[in-house]
Amino acid sequence: MSFTNMSLIDPDYQYVGLEAFQRVILSQSFWTMAKATVIFVAISVVLQIVLGMILALAIDYGVKKHLYGSVSTRIAVLSAWVIPGIVIGILWKIMLIETNYGIVNYFLVQSGFSVVSFLSDPQMALLSTIAANTWRGTAFSMIMLYAGLQQVPQHLYDAARVDGARALQRFRYVTLPQIKPVVFINLVLITIYTLNTFDMIMSLTGGGPGHATEVLALFMYFEGFNRFNLGQAAAVAVMMLSVNVVMTVIYMRLFIDEEEF
Repeated sequence: MSFTNMSLIDPDYQYVGLEAFQRVILSQSFWTMAKATVIFVAISVVLQIVLGMILALAIDYGVKKHLYGSVSTRIAVLSAWVIPGIVIGILWKIMLIETNYGIVNYFLVQSGFSVVSFLSDPQMALLSTIAANTWRGTAFSMIMLYAGLQQVPQHLYDAARVDGARALQRFRYVTLPQIKPVVFINLVLITIYTLNTFDMIMSLTGGGPGHATEVLALFMYFEGFNRFNLGQAAAVAVMMLSVNVVMTVIYMRLFIDEEEF
């Protein structure tokens, strides 16, 4: 399909080679969307993996120490993951909207601050989409990493304590090497999920203001179902698939030893 000029409103189509790719790359907003996509994916993935690790370690510690609230914390975090992306976008829009109904701006004004343009300022809108996506994706990272922590043998921690290793050293030299395969799978999955995210952004900002939050996945949706250019939408899908493959290979080089290939 990406090598055709197929359209939803015209049953006839022709093979046009790489013309669809050329049209996408030469479009005025492509590089703005590419930059927004890189920032959105990079910051979201880093925050999801870091916050997911912190939550997984905290819950694992709470379970081992039989602290109250471990189960309720897991349920509260997991609730973000089961909510559909379109609903998450609407919820965050209700919180961040710049009117008297915006929950966050209401409390900011009541605290003596001025109204913040969370959704109408280009930079703040991009940060708002990153925050909403991080809130949803952290739950998945927490699940994966918490499962990985359950596989670390306790005797390794006991041996490290006998050798005088502190908490940070046990995390660096015991925990991380043991859960490295889980971190690798987690990174691959959250990168793919984040790169393909468009439903939450569509309901939160609609890609605006301008093209500030229009990532490639949302651009692909608009090309296919708003502008009816199926050929160009398929070309964007092929580009995103290529990026996913390249990122997976990079992660494999970073996290998987040559002997394991």
